[in-house]
Amino acid sequence: MADELWRKGALELAELISTGKGSSVEVVDAHLARMDEVNPHLNAVVRRMDDEARAAAEAADRAVAAGDALGPMHGVPFTVKENIDVAGTPTTSGVPMLADAIAGTDAPSVGRMRAAGAIPIGRTNLPDLGLRVTTESSLHGVTRNPWNPTRTSGGSSGGEASAIASGMSPLGFGNDLGGSLRTPAHCCGITSIKPSTGVVPMATVIPPEDLLLSYQLMAVEGVMARRVADVRAGLVLVAGPDVRDPLALPVTLTDRAEGRALRVAVLADPPGGATDAGIAAAIRSAGDVFSDAGAEVVEASPESYTRAVELWRLILLEDIRAQVPMLQMVLGEAGAAFLGFAMHDAPPLDTATFAALFVERLAVEKNWLRFLTEYDVLLTPTWAQPTFELGADAVSHESTAATLELIRPVLPANLLGLPAAIVPVGIVDGMPVGAQLTGRRFADLTCLAAAEVLENALGPLTPIDPVM
Repeated sequence: MADELWRKGALELAELISTGKGSSVEVVDAHLARMDEVNPHLNAVVRRMDDEARAAAEAADRAVAAGDALGPMHGVPFTVKENIDVAGTPTTSGVPMLADAIAGTDAPSVGRMRAAGAIPIGRTNLPDLGLRVTTESSLHGVTRNPWNPTRTSGGSSGGEASAIASGMSPLGFGNDLGGSLRTPAHCCGITSIKPSTGVVPMATVIPPEDLLLSYQLMAVEGVMARRVADVRAGLVLVAGPDVRDPLALPVTLTDRAEGRALRVAVLADPPGGATDAGIAAAIRSAGDVFSDAGAEVVEASPESYTRAVELWRLILLEDIRAQVPMLQMVLGEAGAAFLGFAMHDAPPLDTATFAALFVERLAVEKNWLRFLTEYDVLLTPTWAQPTFELGADAVSHESTAATLELIRPVLPANLLGLPAAIVPVGIVDGMPVGAQLTGRRFADLTCLAAAEVLENALGPLTPIDPVM
C-alpha cells in the first residue's frame, strides 16, 4: 500500500483520504518513507517536518471520521522551496547567513494550502539566493537529478522538481524570475506553471521583505507536480489577492479557448541562439499531437522574440548591479562566479538608458499581446540545449553565456508577466524534454489545458526510481 501511495498524484490522494479508502497518516508516512529511501542520494529535501506532519495527518483523519467539512487537499502532503516562508522553519534561501532565519508565519500560498487541508512535510533545496539555473547551495550542497546524478536538476526550484519526480512529494511550491519553476520541471520530467504576474500573492517576513523593481515586475510563485490536473488545482487554491501583497490582483482565471479548437503557434527553434536537433524534433512532434487533436497549428513567432530575451537580461542585471557588493558577501564561491560572469556582458547603464528599457518593454508587450490574441499558446522548448552537467554553468564566462543562451525560451514570459506551463513530451539522450506553452496574460488555464492535451497523448514520465 505504501509503495502505491507515493506514486499517486495530489488529487488522487485527496480523494482516497476524503472517502476513507486511505488515511492521511498512511499517505504522509509513505512519503516520509520514500524520503528515507531516496533523499540521501538526491539531497532534494533539506528539512523534514516529520513530527508536525504526522500530528497534522492524525488530526486530518479525525476530521474525516467525524464527518467534518473537508478542504479540497485535505490530508495531502506537499513540499516548499526554502525561500518561501513556512512558519516555524528557516527561510534560508540556500545560504549560511540565513540558516537560522525562522519565519513566524506562513507565506500566503502556504497558508492557503493549509486552509485547503494540505500538510507541509518538508523544505526543498535551491541555489544561493535562487540566482543560478542549477541547484547547488553553499548551505545544503548539491541536489541531484533523479534521471542522472551527474546532471543538474535545474534551478532554482531544483529541489522541488527532484523531490516530486522521485515520489517524495506529490505537489510543491517554488518561484520563478528567469525560468525557476520551468527549467527544473523540464530537467526532471514533471509539470509546472509560471503564473501570470499578479495571480499568486507573495510575501515574506524575512528581510529584505520588499523586492527590487525587476523582481516586482517579473518574479512569481507557482505550483509543481507530476500531473497537469494537480498543478491546476494547486494554482486555483493559491490564486487571488492578499492584504500582504499589493501587487496581487483580483483576477478570475478562465480558459479563453474553452469550447473551440486551440490555436497553437509552434516555434521549435527559437531565435537568438542554437537549438539541439533532438529537442527541436520533440517540440515539432508535440505540434503534431495538437494537429491530431484538432487544433489549428502553424509555425510562427512574435517578431520581438529576440529583443524580449535581451530586455530581460538588461533590466534584471542592471537592477541587481547596486546589490552586487552585498550579494558577493552572501553568495558562495560558485554562485558569485556565475553572477560575475553574467554581469560581464552587461555594462552599467545611465538612468536615461535604463528608463528607456521600460518604454521598449511596453512596445514588446504590445507586440506579444497581438500575437497571443491571434494564437492561444506559443509552443517552444523550455531549454534549447540538453540538461548540462552539474557545475557546468559557472566554469567560465563562456559557460555562463552558453547557459543564458540555452535558457532563452523561458525569459520572455518573465519579462512580460505571461503564464507559461511545462509538460514533458519525451526523452532525448536519456533526459526528459519539457514543452513550454506560453499564453497571453491571465490565460493561465488555457496554458494548462494545452499542456493537458500533450499529457493525455504522451503520458507522464514520473515518478521514477533515481538512477544511482
